[in-house]
Amino acid sequence: MAELKSPISGEAMRSLVVCFGEMLIDFVPSVSGVSLAEAPAFEKAPGGAPANVAVGISRLGGSSAFIGKVGDDEFGYMLADILKKNNVNNSGMRFDHKARTALAFVSLKSDGEREFLFFRNPSADMLLHESELDVDLIKQARIFHFGSISLIEEPCKSTHLAAMAIAKKSGSILSYDVNLRLPLWPSPDAAREGIMSIWDQADVIKVSEDEITFLTRGDDPYDDNVVLKKLFHPNLKLFLVSEGAQGCRYYTKQFKGRVPGVKVKSIDTTGAGDAFVGGILSILASNKDLYNDEAQLREALLFANACGALVVTKKGAIPAMPAKEEVYRFLKQEG
Repeated sequence: MAELKSPISGEAMRSLVVCFGEMLIDFVPSVSGVSLAEAPAFEKAPGGAPANVAVGISRLGGSSAFIGKVGDDEFGYMLADILKKNNVNNSGMRFDHKARTALAFVSLKSDGEREFLFFRNPSADMLLHESELDVDLIKQARIFHFGSISLIEEPCKSTHLAAMAIAKKSGSILSYDVNLRLPLWPSPDAAREGIMSIWDQADVIKVSEDEITFLTRGDDPYDDNVVLKKLFHPNLKLFLVSEGAQGCRYYTKQFKGRVPGVKVKSIDTTGAGDAFVGGILSILASNKDLYNDEAQLREALLFANACGALVVTKKGAIPAMPAKEEVYRFLKQEG
């Protein structure tokens, strides 16, 4: 059984990012550019967007914790151990005796884009109960980060909402990465409704261009008016649109703009968005006024873009997350 880390204390606690949601095993074809059926073999890689973000922050020298549920099985304990080895506080993890750790088979097409096949029937991550929450850990969070997958099924949905309420009441910044995985939802309408149900509670939201098109039922994701009129709610402090290799756009109440991406040869895009989120949250955790200073925000987003770029040059998500020194070296070479 993996040993769980003790709670964080002191200075690290004051800039803690708590990531809530799913952690699973990605099975990635051993060769790129083939379908799942054509893959001769698969390599296992730890994944799950919130867990990826937690590791990304830790690798960058930040303080992070993960709250979620895995199976009381070899994969579950392997995942808990991977978090521990990456200096992520895993004391909020729970182990289900009846359900297995979630699995996802992810094919890498020739352009590095992905196709997913999920095994969740139900998986342990869907069965986290409110009574199992580490409330003290949530209360310590400067940033409470989550996605939308934990909103799909009960009891995890109610647990997610309860955790958000605790974090909000404790003064945490609420960070939301939409991370749309349409095959997991009952229908596109259910996905739209579920994703938007907590929209106005988030302080920071990150979406992709495709997610804007989906959420607005076909509107132009590059139109600032679409973003500002349909998606930018009154309580929002920072809205980010990730554009892959092209970089990202940012919107606050005071200003908006774009930060170009960094060109690399893409091998696997898995985890790129999570590395980007980890990059920006690692800076926001120690600088709560980041969204009030455009120059500082642009610098932070360039750093986040570089984090995402470095991840696509390797296979898998967690194994590819860069260290802070690696990102700075990369930016220096590019600059």
